[in-house]
Amino acid sequence: MMCSLTWEVDEMADSPRASPSDIAPVVLLADDDAAVTGQLVPLLERSGFTVRVVADGEAALLAAERESPDLIVLDVLMPKMDGREVLRRLRRAGLAYPVLLLTQVGESTERAMALEEGADDYLNKPFDPYELVARLRAVLRRSRRGLPALGAAGQVRAGQLRLDRVARRAWLADRELLLTPKAALLLDYLVTHPDELLSRERLLEVVWGWDAISGTRAVDNRIAELRRVLADDAAQPRWIETVPGQGYRFLAEVVTIG
Repeated sequence: MMCSLTWEVDEMADSPRASPSDIAPVVLLADDDAAVTGQLVPLLERSGFTVRVVADGEAALLAAERESPDLIVLDVLMPKMDGREVLRRLRRAGLAYPVLLLTQVGESTERAMALEEGADDYLNKPFDPYELVARLRAVLRRSRRGLPALGAAGQVRAGQLRLDRVARRAWLADRELLLTPKAALLLDYLVTHPDELLSRERLLEVVWGWDAISGTRAVDNRIAELRRVLADDAAQPRWIETVPGQGYRFLAEVVTIG
């Protein structure tokens, strides 16, 4: 499998270094493309991670079970066992390691299935490696607070808001929320990425697809729908904050309930 990254090797010199006092979190990187791993490993190490590399799905599953990494990055298209099957087996085994998928599949239905199966996030190839570092750090911040990976949860709660992520249903207190399909997907992504600043472009990619003809105004319209249903005041938000010129952030603390 061939894929390209959107950087040059000499850009690594500008990568931030981790504090020597930090305990380096372990990232299991599973990708059969040596060009990708050869470029990612130095950047991740310079960004404060310890990296373990495997080149197929079976090796990824064994390494995850034996080494207990802090984070797992899985390429979807790998020999012996694809990344999504590795993810499914990890979740069936009750292993809730945070998982980020690397994929070349742009369809929103494929991404939605991956997120339903327990992925915490995904990046579509080709991608900016610094975006990967940012995503890993966001997931790590949550896991280091002792909180489980939300992507592995069937149900989550934020105050009176409850989501059944398998049945694609949501309730506010005892009232079931009636949402359009895109708004439901958007709410799921916001709730499973609390306190993260998510750009309109990112949300458009996640919910509509990287090649969607919709503009970012579609994101704003679905945010407006969520605010109506949640009775959320944009000026004094309880649920969804607008960060002017940047995007949106889900404000409430989220916990898993199943």
